[in-house]
Amino acid sequence: MAETAVSANRLELLQIADAVAREKSIDKSVVLQAMEDAIQRAARSRYGSENDIRAEIDPKSGEMRLQRLLEVVESVENEHTQISLAEASRKNPAARVGDFIAEALPPIDFGRIAAQNAKQVIVQKVREAEREKQYNEYKDRVGDIIHGVVKRVEYGNVIVDLGRGEAILRRDETLPRETVRNGDRIRAYIYDVRREQRGPQIFLSRTHPDFMAKLFAQEVPEVYDGIVEIVSVARDPGSRAKIAVRSKDSSIDPVGACVGMRGSRVQAVVNELQGEKIDIIPWSPDAATFIVNGLAPAEVTKVVLDEEAERIEVVVPDDQLSLAIGRRGQNVRLASQLTGWDIDIMTEAEESERRQKEFAERTQIFMEALDVDEMIAQLLASEGFDSIEEVAYVAVEDIAEIEGFDEGTAEELQMRAREHLDKLSAEQNQRRVELGVSDELAEIEGMTPAMMVALGENEVKTVEDLAGCATDDLVGWTERQKGETVKHDGYFKGIEVSGPEAEAMIMAARVKVGWITAEEAEPDAEVEEPVDGADGDAAEEAKA
Repeated sequence: MAETAVSANRLELLQIADAVAREKSIDKSVVLQAMEDAIQRAARSRYGSENDIRAEIDPKSGEMRLQRLLEVVESVENEHTQISLAEASRKNPAARVGDFIAEALPPIDFGRIAAQNAKQVIVQKVREAEREKQYNEYKDRVGDIIHGVVKRVEYGNVIVDLGRGEAILRRDETLPRETVRNGDRIRAYIYDVRREQRGPQIFLSRTHPDFMAKLFAQEVPEVYDGIVEIVSVARDPGSRAKIAVRSKDSSIDPVGACVGMRGSRVQAVVNELQGEKIDIIPWSPDAATFIVNGLAPAEVTKVVLDEEAERIEVVVPDDQLSLAIGRRGQNVRLASQLTGWDIDIMTEAEESERRQKEFAERTQIFMEALDVDEMIAQLLASEGFDSIEEVAYVAVEDIAEIEGFDEGTAEELQMRAREHLDKLSAEQNQRRVELGVSDELAEIEGMTPAMMVALGENEVKTVEDLAGCATDDLVGWTERQKGETVKHDGYFKGIEVSGPEAEAMIMAARVKVGWITAEEAEPDAEVEEPVDGADGDAAEEAKA
């Protein structure tokens, strides 16, 4: 009769483990492991916590074994966890020092407290396993759209029931003026999954640009199949958006595919996003064409690109200015986010006025530097000469070809231009000496007196100081802040130096002070700068 009761208990143990595993969708072995931990804890409180007690449940029969482990040692220091070699040899002649001897313990009857503690351990272990499973399930789904039911709304934050877990849609990730109520079905984009103390946190968004891209992938088979690619998305959530698309198959119109028959496909996305207006723009490898497309519906008459700074000036007809800028600057802001370029918009009248101002400034520079009258200065400016350096170093024929000039005039103008530059160079050299800038800096290829003055004014006075600079320190850098491009000036502000030219000077300085070899200074070379000593410290600063 007793044997029958034991069998029933064993069977019951396995049935419980099975039921819990099914209910929580976790592995049965995890539940059995939790039970073993709970039994171990109860056994330790019964036989003494100083003992090394192990519990095992046979996953097939449900039989439970309790054992005390004793380590075989030469001399016993702790009788609860150790056994002498002599005594161990009597139990097992093959025992050696370092082995473990297992002593069987009688099964324990759980008291009320022990049973309660065991239950807590099992619940805790199962909860941890459940959380781990949930994290593993959702961490690989970052970037997917998920459906859920609104469970509750707390201070504008929406808690969404995903079936096997909960996610949070924070207030700043919901569409403006969108109201959701308990029980509403909702679609959102998983943008982050984090392990946290209280379990995995799944963060959703309906304002993320990729949410729109994923919605188009659901509505447009060509996007889902990869024939049409969404290159970039810019959104003003709930109000307006622009998406740039291109087709890998020349026979398929990417814009038409996304719009759909009578706008059915784009309308489905618009409805999901609470009426957010969407401009679908054909992507172009030519930056100017892409930006002009991005400013639609406004018409553009002229563009001027500065590729290095990723900045573009766009000229529009006077009556198109407000359309190009958009309400509260929305159109130009979205076009800038979409293309990654900083866009300056001006009317034809403003551009004409600016051109006249630049022409007048150049004329004035030529009049003062070359000591000529206004008419000659204007002729030089109108022929496209931008600087005194250009006049000084172009071929004489280029100046002599100007109407009303001859070779003698051209030579005289070049001579005056060079005299002016020499005088300017002498003044800059004197200023450089006053600033304490080393003569050695002049030996760096491409270095001019004006650059040396600029460096000296920024406390860069030796070749070693220059070697410790970064390219951005010299030419400045741009960064995107809240959709706007912010330009930070470098030491060479107002001096025309490109990024590669500045980098070449820094590398030449590093070679000169011995931080790197000439081969390592070559473009694309793997540079390992020294880290020992003073030179190494400077090199590390240069890296940073």
